[in-house]
Amino acid sequence: MSTEHDVTTGISRRTLLARTGAVAAALAVGPVLGGIRPARAATGWRVPGEETLHTRTWMAWPSSYTIWGNVLTKIQADIAKLAKEIAKYEPVIMCADGSSAASQARSACGSTVTVISSIPVSDCWMRDTGPLFRTDGAGGLDAFGLNFNAWGENATTFYGLPYSAYDKDRTVAQKVAAYAAVPFAKASVVGEGGGVECDGDGTLMATESCWVNSNRNPGKTKAQIEAELLARFGASKMIWLPGVTGQDVTDGHIDGTARFVRPGVVMVQLAGAVRPDVWTTNAQAIHDVLVNATDAKGRALQVIAIEGPDTLPRISQGKQAQFLSSYMNWAVTNRAVITVQFGDTAKDAAAKSAIEAAFGRPCVQLNLDNLYGNGGGGAHCVTMQEPSR
Repeated sequence: MSTEHDVTTGISRRTLLARTGAVAAALAVGPVLGGIRPARAATGWRVPGEETLHTRTWMAWPSSYTIWGNVLTKIQADIAKLAKEIAKYEPVIMCADGSSAASQARSACGSTVTVISSIPVSDCWMRDTGPLFRTDGAGGLDAFGLNFNAWGENATTFYGLPYSAYDKDRTVAQKVAAYAAVPFAKASVVGEGGGVECDGDGTLMATESCWVNSNRNPGKTKAQIEAELLARFGASKMIWLPGVTGQDVTDGHIDGTARFVRPGVVMVQLAGAVRPDVWTTNAQAIHDVLVNATDAKGRALQVIAIEGPDTLPRISQGKQAQFLSSYMNWAVTNRAVITVQFGDTAKDAAAKSAIEAAFGRPCVQLNLDNLYGNGGGGAHCVTMQEPSR
């Protein structure tokens, strides 16, 4: 396992503050692209919990110098490391943008990862760009998309990237569904898979900052957004959580702070000493809501709290506040949970033990400093599971 001692300055997905006066420019969002089909009835069709059996995991190979600049090769190395680890436990399909990128991905990922070039991609964030798969309990499988718009066009607002930089990712969801040969529909809301957690048993949780936001869903009420998400996921209860707007490109995705382990059980990471106060306060607020919440079946949630790292010994002091120091952004596979280690020996070990105890399966911790630092996203952000029928 490599141990980088620093993270080269590059485009950070989460942690750059919005430029003064630039936020307003991102608030005008165009209409949802493509035809919208009504959601299927919630009864029967549902997005399963991530802990259930998968057919495979979908990923995307980053190859855009426009997006990544001089840290591109380091991001690619972390994506390859993660893909090879996941492939030990279930099949992985890596989408690459054309034959040249596919050749590069095959060389980096090796023979255990299937690389295809027929689905063009802009970047690596398959959790946010890919489809959400649903099952009907009788062998049926379909999928829907959340109309990815580059995190409310925050990619332009935060980083100055052109609108066109993410054009290919706006159509990834339907193309993955077509490759998997399943019916596909577009939701009537705009958002990202990393912005909503699903227990597969009727309950969702999400931060208001991601969804009730004019950069994604102008003119829609919280009730309208909630109704559409519940219908699409096959759920009946939404737990709305506080979030953080304008501090990172995602507007505070839930999957860095709170995750379902299984129905009735949620894990929350309270911020360690390296996180800025705004995230520390938000994590505590999310925890406080969840310990008093019930799920769709009326169960009081079992809330398991862990703590983030207090030190990031491989990361320079000036970059620590911008680092996504979250154990929670794990990827669940059929036989293991893949997360990270940050070099804080005590906190790394405590997180590993808590995750293994919660899931009842091994927890593998990787050094993914470049993805979590320069990328500002993690193992969950760059994967999308396809459930078994």
